[in-house]
Amino acid sequence: MSRRAAAWLAWSVCATVFVLFGLTLVLVFLGWSTPLPKGWVPWEGQIITTVGFMGAPVLGGLIASRRPANLYGWLWLGLGLSAALLQLAGSYAAYALVAEPGSLPAPRTIAQVLGVAWGMGIILLPFLLLLFPTGRLPLRHWRPVAWAVLVAGAVLLMIGSFSPGKSGIGLFENPLGARGLVGEVIVFVTGAMVFIIFGAIILPALSLAFRYRRAGGVERQQLKWFAFAAVLLGASFVVGGFLGRDLPGVWDALFETATFVPLYVAVGVAILRYRLYHIDRIINRTLVYGSLTAMLALVYFGGVVGLQSAFRALTVQESTLAIVASTLLIAALFSPLRRQVQGFVDRRFYRRKYDARKTLEAFNACLRDETDLNTLSEDLMRVASSTMQPEHVSLWLRSETAQKAERVG
Repeated sequence: MSRRAAAWLAWSVCATVFVLFGLTLVLVFLGWSTPLPKGWVPWEGQIITTVGFMGAPVLGGLIASRRPANLYGWLWLGLGLSAALLQLAGSYAAYALVAEPGSLPAPRTIAQVLGVAWGMGIILLPFLLLLFPTGRLPLRHWRPVAWAVLVAGAVLLMIGSFSPGKSGIGLFENPLGARGLVGEVIVFVTGAMVFIIFGAIILPALSLAFRYRRAGGVERQQLKWFAFAAVLLGASFVVGGFLGRDLPGVWDALFETATFVPLYVAVGVAILRYRLYHIDRIINRTLVYGSLTAMLALVYFGGVVGLQSAFRALTVQESTLAIVASTLLIAALFSPLRRQVQGFVDRRFYRRKYDARKTLEAFNACLRDETDLNTLSEDLMRVASSTMQPEHVSLWLRSETAQKAERVG
């Protein structure tokens, strides 16, 4: 696959994931006024989880579009897709069974089929830990673990939809669940496969700590935050999967999001600060213009709502002047806000380049006032040494005799 085709495919998958996230949020807002039964994920929890997973497809698209041969970006895209399908399954069931019963077709069956994405997601998690950052296994002895995850995942995907009992996304009975002895066997096998995959998540998470201790230089810095986030994720699976937790719906969603988000944030830090995949410029622009768009949108809608409220209070009617004033306001704020956001991103993630630019600006100001040649020479050597960081710096100036000889000749 060419790089252009890979980039097109990666961003197409990313866009599909965001469409699914958008459908989830639409269903959540349509059913917001209807309280959900106890045990269901509340509407607020669904929003928290949906927003928390939005970074995964973006990160996957950035990596896969620039490094299509590296499986790591495609893993993040797959995880984002599985999260989007799972979130859509929960909101579809909640809206069609509780908020507006009968408004959507086959809610139990469709939600259960979409919910199989949960199995796809937990299959990908061990590989996100094992294949960082090269897209390959770090050592040959991890191959049995990888094969165990693939086999367990394949079995789980084949029989997960037919597991009897309550659905994993709500409180209704699985309409596709098997009965009798077959159902009991499926429950046992499903539990065993989930146990294997959870173990395969914890082991790579712990191995990252040992990889960090053996690494050096840039690799050590790349692994530092990722290892911390991976150990945090593995600990959350221990708490949630083996010790059990009985948190209210919103707090459970916060717990899940707070333990997963640091994982792709750590990958983003490795890319931004240590140029892991050489796509830091794209992410720089994404951070700057994404943040800028969000802030301008808030200013615009806040200005429209605030001014419309003021006009209604004064004239008992709305006015288009609020929209015009808000538009002019964001036009005036665009450039200064962009400079502020760009400065913050550079200070936080590109400190060396930021310091070099500040040093050059200070030297430029010094040139306007300084007249002593020796002082200027020392400042020039200092600036070249601090910005370019060469092994040796020297300055050669032509003598006045040579200059006069050139003019005479």
